[in-house]
Amino acid sequence: MTGVRALGAFSGGLDGMLASKVLQDQGICVEAITFDSPFFDVQAGKSAAEVLNIPWRAVDFTEDIVNLLFDPPSGFGKNMNPCIDCHATMFKRLKEIALKEGFDFIFSGEVVGQRPMSQNRGSLNRVKNISHTGDILLRPLSAKILDPTPMEEAGLVNRDRLLDLNGRGRTRQLKMAREYGFSRIPSPGGGCLLTDPGYANRLRSLRDSDLLSGDNARMIRFGRMFMLDEAVGLVGRSAEENHKMLEAAIGMGIGIQLDIQDVPGPLGILVGRKTENNLTLLTAIMASYTKAEEQVTALSHQNETYTAERMNIAERDKYIVTL
Repeated sequence: MTGVRALGAFSGGLDGMLASKVLQDQGICVEAITFDSPFFDVQAGKSAAEVLNIPWRAVDFTEDIVNLLFDPPSGFGKNMNPCIDCHATMFKRLKEIALKEGFDFIFSGEVVGQRPMSQNRGSLNRVKNISHTGDILLRPLSAKILDPTPMEEAGLVNRDRLLDLNGRGRTRQLKMAREYGFSRIPSPGGGCLLTDPGYANRLRSLRDSDLLSGDNARMIRFGRMFMLDEAVGLVGRSAEENHKMLEAAIGMGIGIQLDIQDVPGPLGILVGRKTENNLTLLTAIMASYTKAEEQVTALSHQNETYTAERMNIAERDKYIVTL
């Protein structure tokens, strides 16, 4: 080992794995961080780090990314993904950790031209500039077609042994993965919920109703979603989803849970303004998914009851946030 230490932003994708190996091939000690938020599952990063046998940790990124969703300086992608500002904020956090813990530089698995918004040359430069990481950020997979970094100029990294990957193709990456003998090759999808059109539609409704928070963003991953008066109603679609919704709500300590009595029906959870009108309205929406012919009564986890008639489909659809 050279004694040089590098800290990587690591989603668990193939490019991040390859960037780590390219540096390890030079005797550099590599560690990885996956940024945890309601929109990204860190398990992929943990699993990929296990394949590489490198130290790994998760760092909470919830407050950073939620704040960006209100007005990202560089704008959104096709959905609710502020990729440029998200990457810049991650790299800024990564730099702070690296300097505090004595790492020589930070790195990512970005490839020039691989993603139209966040990985064209202009975007890569903007990320570097607004994160103030030009003195410490290396992109090993495309380094040879980018300007030399201070780490290369100082001899910490051998530029000749870095790569010149460019574009959206994965042929070279897959070949390298086979040569390295990876036991698992991740799919090319990024895995960020902010790029999902259906979820982004829900999140946009949450933000526009002044209900956006990390916990609420996690809750709207479940059930059918209805916009009420300064509140969100979530209605389960299956027994399994009812269980997941209840587990999530209890775990985060948010929302009021409603359970229809006497007839089979879905679980409902109210997040936001907790008024009798909202809870009765949610009960009526829940009743529309039952076979009840008369009024139904829902019992909350606080032992309060709410009674309502079944809402007809046309009326119910006025409240639903479609996927």
